[in-house]
Amino acid sequence: MENEKRGGSEPGLRRGRPWGWVFALILVGGLIYAGSRMFLGERAEGQRPHFQMSTPVLVEPARHSKINTYITGLGTVTPLNVVTVHTRVNGQIMKVEFQEGDLVKKGAPLFEIDARPYQAALVQAEGQLARDKALLENARIDLKRYDTLVKEHSISTQQRDTQASLVHQYEGTVKYDQGVVDAAKVNLTYCHITSPLTGRIGLRLVDAGNIVQTSDTTGLAVITQEQPISVIFPIPEDSLQAVLDALKTTKRPQVVAFNREMTKKIATGFLRTVDNQIDTSTGTVKLKAIFANQNHELFPNQFVNARLRLATLPDAVVVPTSAVQRSPRGTFVFVLNKDKSTVSLRWVKLGPSEGELQAISSGISPGESVVVDGAEKLTNGSKVLAHVETAKAAGGKQK
Repeated sequence: MENEKRGGSEPGLRRGRPWGWVFALILVGGLIYAGSRMFLGERAEGQRPHFQMSTPVLVEPARHSKINTYITGLGTVTPLNVVTVHTRVNGQIMKVEFQEGDLVKKGAPLFEIDARPYQAALVQAEGQLARDKALLENARIDLKRYDTLVKEHSISTQQRDTQASLVHQYEGTVKYDQGVVDAAKVNLTYCHITSPLTGRIGLRLVDAGNIVQTSDTTGLAVITQEQPISVIFPIPEDSLQAVLDALKTTKRPQVVAFNREMTKKIATGFLRTVDNQIDTSTGTVKLKAIFANQNHELFPNQFVNARLRLATLPDAVVVPTSAVQRSPRGTFVFVLNKDKSTVSLRWVKLGPSEGELQAISSGISPGESVVVDGAEKLTNGSKVLAHVETAKAAGGKQK
């Protein structure tokens, strides 16, 4: 009977053990889940877990500084003058007197056209002029004789008047001949084609030996003026008033040309004028800036970013641009608290920026230290190990 009792109780005990293990596993899982929810809840609410380690960060104090306001537009480098050189007489090109791509001065020789036909025409015109001058002189002598004979009543007055009319005809003929001579001299001058301005000459369009005519539309070469040179760039119409105000305060607002990526400064010039109407199709207005271009930094038809300085804020509150963080709600910075070991998230309103400095319109005060490196690891109230970067070092970064 005892064996039967023992034999009967052992299977019951074996059947009860699996349910105990299941209950224990459920209990442990629930504890782990509850702990993770509490930890995640603390991070979501921006609270610091009790076991959080200090994050090393670099901070810099906000300070007062002068900062400029700018407006930027993508512009095109445009020469002040572009001339296509044409021939003004027909003939054969005998000589090309420039190298392609040369910088040529105004009046420099470019092409020589066969001048022999025009030299011959000049000789003919000068001969005709000399002949008609001789006829005029003889007619004037006869007129003097007729005047004497009229006084002596040897000839009629009508005969003297006819002679006077002949003198006037010869005077007109001589004047006409003089015009023909002058025209022949001009044509002879046109055989020597010179540069009409100082600039860079492009590829020649006609080679020596070709016959050129005044009716040709292609031209012989193209010259572009590069010194000075202009940049034409559009700005939104909403910014027009600020530009007009800048022109009232200073006659030559500064314009700086940068490359397309805004990483390299190319040249510095000034704003010359504003276009007289807004483009209704784009809602923009064109501005024209002038650059000395002494070292030929700007090239015709080159695309550049033109940055116009509108005004200067003499006493703005600034921080490094790296301190500003962005989110869907707006812009913020992390400010080092008075305990020097924690940070607070602070929403800020941005002003203009220049170089590596960002003006803050509201949200922080001068002297408050903001995180400039390591902010991506922080939340509101995070513990930090702060290293201070001085404003003097940051000031050297300002452009």
